[in-house]
Amino acid sequence: MIKGFIFDLDGVITDTAELHYAAWKKLSADMGWQFDRALNEKLRGISRMDSIKVIMDHNGVSLDDATILELATKKNDIYVESLGSMTQEDYLPGARELLTHLRSEGFSVALGSASKNAPKVLKQLKATHFFDVIGDGNSVAKSKPAPDIFLYASEKLGLRPENCIVFEDAEKGIDAAKAGKFHSVGIGPEERVGHADIRFNTMKEATLFEVKSHFKDLF
Repeated sequence: MIKGFIFDLDGVITDTAELHYAAWKKLSADMGWQFDRALNEKLRGISRMDSIKVIMDHNGVSLDDATILELATKKNDIYVESLGSMTQEDYLPGARELLTHLRSEGFSVALGSASKNAPKVLKQLKATHFFDVIGDGNSVAKSKPAPDIFLYASEKLGLRPENCIVFEDAEKGIDAAKAGKFHSVGIGPEERVGHADIRFNTMKEATLFEVKSHFKDLF
């Protein structure tokens, strides 16, 4: 039986993708690196340190660990400053409604995000009360596609993976859910999250009714 829901943050609850893109673009410009939206798409769902390595590889750049950390921190500072403009109007359509519905029906709810800034984003959205557990980039060592963040969340909820549904918008996020033996809901295009158990183009379509209809044997 399904007793818990685990949500990714960016692209599922809210869309900070444009803020991340602007921050990486600024850092890359400062470093004289090439960075565009196609490269940015490869960063979807992975950690900050993994992201900067993808950008470096693309530009044929090699740096020592201390410099990489310094640059990743600089990018984060740019991003965090931009978060101050977020409000509770910045939920993706359908996300707040789904979280509210899950709360009213008594399901356990956790966040499973690679972002180390997840608590700040939730605070800006006034969304913290929706979550029993917050798993973020500080919670585990291995980022997606390793299932660790979702396993952390389910363990903290006191639930087995097969009793949880993961919502993800990234290919690596669905890979992580599958690796951990979770049920999965993909948000986004077929080519990115078509390997999820069920896929919706947007969160607005991913209502609890639709999810229950697909997993009807598990409710």
